[in-house]
Amino acid sequence: MDQPSVAVNGARRNEDIALDLLKFVAITTGIGRASAPATGFVAASAPRPEDHVNQLLELYSRCLQVVEGKGASR
Repeated sequence: MDQPSVAVNGARRNEDIALDLLKFVAITTGIGRASAPATGFVAASAPRPEDHVNQLLELYSRCLQVVEGKGASR
């Protein structure tokens, strides 16, 4: 039921690959996930949902640049 998008020639679009890369990086690093306070630690202020969205959008644009070969060397 959940099938990946495939172009006519069978190649995946750069946007799809960048989105998969974004998902992998976000899951493994915890970007966009609300952090639970640890015992004895009180955060100065909780991150806003807009900050999470901005982080994810920035990460997606970086992933797309890497997939397109424009941002691999820094």
